[in-house]
Amino acid sequence: MSEVAIKVSNLKKRFEKIQAVNDISFQVKKGEFFGFLGPNGAGKTTTIRILTGILKPNSGDVNVTDINVLKQPSKAKEKMGIVPEISNVYMDMSAWDNLMFMGKMYALPKEQRIERATKLLKRFELYGRRNDLAKKFSKGMKKRLLICMALLNRPEILFLDEPTSGLDVESQRIIRQIIRKYNEDGITVFLTTHNLEEANRLCDRVAIINNGKILEIDTPETLKLKSKKIQSIDVKFDKVVELNALKSELSIKSAKKVGDLFRLYTNDQHTLFCKLVDYVREQDLRLLSVKMLVPSLEDVFVQVIKKQKMGAK
Repeated sequence: MSEVAIKVSNLKKRFEKIQAVNDISFQVKKGEFFGFLGPNGAGKTTTIRILTGILKPNSGDVNVTDINVLKQPSKAKEKMGIVPEISNVYMDMSAWDNLMFMGKMYALPKEQRIERATKLLKRFELYGRRNDLAKKFSKGMKKRLLICMALLNRPEILFLDEPTSGLDVESQRIIRQIIRKYNEDGITVFLTTHNLEEANRLCDRVAIINNGKILEIDTPETLKLKSKKIQSIDVKFDKVVELNALKSELSIKSAKKVGDLFRLYTNDQHTLFCKLVDYVREQDLRLLSVKMLVPSLEDVFVQVIKKQKMGAK
């Protein structure tokens, strides 16, 4: 049995003059929490629609749990739970009836439908509202119901397209905690999101896509370590210091004022810190605060996208 949950090979998709997906290949391991990141129009949604059998590519191949999605879409979908960005909850049905209807679609026996729906609604804190019409739910409650529907068939892979976008803080918290728990129990999760902090906290690995091409795939921490050029030191002095003079004395090219702090950019924090100590002594200054900063996933994301744009010029 393969340890690969999703295998994508040389995938291409074109819409008239737009190359939405441009020859991408990657794999997602079984049990992995995999993030698929990119700006608007990068190719995220097109890719996830191909992976879930909704859209056919112009060329390439997709296998989900060793099933070819293009040749056997119905069989592949039996292994998936899909949470689209746009809700497909039936608004004029209650939360309970939505789940019962979905259970019938999966051909689940009545007892299983009832047992699973009860557990899911309780876990997502919706059981007390199970008999209310979905149209009376908040956006966050609708999203939680949608995830319940996707999990009803106990899928091997859960596809989430912007699951927390525009939701209240409480719904975001509930969704993140529960999805992480399902992942820990063995479900593979494929997440597309604009929320880079969310991806950083949840994902084992992330791919960054732009203009239909995958630019990076790695763990969030490894990507940060690769980005030495955006390491920095925040420093605050006890006296007024001129920014240009500071840059000159420390021989650094990039620095800026951030409130009452100076942010000094470097690819070698240790050497810069040593220079900073010498500078303070020479200028008879005191350091009121010093903080070493490593790049965030957002910093890495911006740098990768910027690098691609500059290369295209």
